[in-house]
Amino acid sequence: MKGKNITQEDGSNPLILIVEDDPALGSLLLEEVQDAGTEAHWTASAEEATSFMERSWPDLVVCDLRLPGMDGLSFLKKVLDKKPDSPPGFLIITAFGTIPKAVEALKAGAEDFLTKPLDLEHFVISVKRILEKKRLKEVVNRMRGLLTPDSFHGMYGQSTSMLLLFEQIRQLANAQGPVLILGESGSGKELVARAIHNESSRSKGPFLPVNCAGIPEHLLESEFFGHTAGSFTGAQRSRQGLFAEAEGGSLLLDEISEMPLFLQAKLLRVIQDGKIRRVGENREYQVDVRILAATHRDIDEEVRLGHFREDLFFRLETFTLRIPPLRERGEDIEILAARFLQQFTLVLDKNIKGFSGRALDLITNYPFPGNVRELRNAIERAVTFAEGSWIQPEHLPARIKNYQPGIDDLSANKYDSVEKDEKLLPLDEVERRYIHQVLRKVGGNKRRAAAILGIGRRTLYRRLGDSAGTEQK
Repeated sequence: MKGKNITQEDGSNPLILIVEDDPALGSLLLEEVQDAGTEAHWTASAEEATSFMERSWPDLVVCDLRLPGMDGLSFLKKVLDKKPDSPPGFLIITAFGTIPKAVEALKAGAEDFLTKPLDLEHFVISVKRILEKKRLKEVVNRMRGLLTPDSFHGMYGQSTSMLLLFEQIRQLANAQGPVLILGESGSGKELVARAIHNESSRSKGPFLPVNCAGIPEHLLESEFFGHTAGSFTGAQRSRQGLFAEAEGGSLLLDEISEMPLFLQAKLLRVIQDGKIRRVGENREYQVDVRILAATHRDIDEEVRLGHFREDLFFRLETFTLRIPPLRERGEDIEILAARFLQQFTLVLDKNIKGFSGRALDLITNYPFPGNVRELRNAIERAVTFAEGSWIQPEHLPARIKNYQPGIDDLSANKYDSVEKDEKLLPLDEVERRYIHQVLRKVGGNKRRAAAILGIGRRTLYRRLGDSAGTEQK
């Protein structure tokens, strides 16, 4: 079986069990599937195969119909009865005279049958087709399973970091102080702010989001605190301002790190006293507004550089929420991808069942520097361009299709890199550090780590064992 290796979604190789009483043919078929990098085992009887399956459950069984003892059809039925919810693929081999039995086997649950003498090219094609069909069926079942969790105020996630975030939102929702929400661009800071508002006793009041970077600096004070008519050029009528509009509710100051220092001082006073003064007036007004502030910047660094007031930072940081980036949320990528697929197939009136195995591999292995927003846009694009029943790699953006784990990460210097070391390191030490770096980035998820590294999970376990031994020396 020359050419591209057959691999599963987790990067491991499928296990193929060959049941053939002819040693020459059994050895030939074993060699063919092993040439593709698969794991394979050959037995000469159904009884031997049954014993093997007690220890290892195969992904595909290649079985002769005529066997000593239990025949292939009886063996097929026994296998299907043992695990009806997760049966292996089944390929029947038969002589011309037993074709009626082969047809009976197809009706019983086998995927295909081939006649002797075997055409090895057709054998290869059949094996690949059955494995791909099984893989797609598993993808569909998993995607259906991913659609079962309910959202938390529009946010989906089952990773430990997101479940912790949801609990933190519940705990501080009814606190009185401001909340500082930190997270990379596209990670969902406004959704978190809305969740805080909706969980709180202010949920019946207004929720007013405002982007501090989107308002011209000379209008900021007026926009936030309001003004009286004639207080400055162009002020033809009075305006009450955002704080007054958010009375009894919550005001989200998105990208608060972009707020000028002079306005930061006024904001600090509002937080402390609960009072505002309109531009052009000496009178102060009491307001009842909860401040929710968000930024994608390193706020500690902004304070150190003098771009953000330290006293305001101390006032805001009492309740701080950090949103984990999507690349650290493990299985949440698949959950979100399934949700966006469902959403856009309805909006665009498409009949798409799910992602092909390769497309899903590309999506789950990509680090998504643009976070949930980037994933959402990628799925919208894929659904728009897909014409069949499955999202394929060619429907995804080029940056996802062409992403090379490890190489792109290090060259872009997005994460901690071994290149930061001043001294040159031996290759095995570089490998050890990089494996642990990848594991940290995926929250210890060994399946995803192995896929990113381009190795099987068994290889990963072995190298982890080797590195553990190295660390102990």
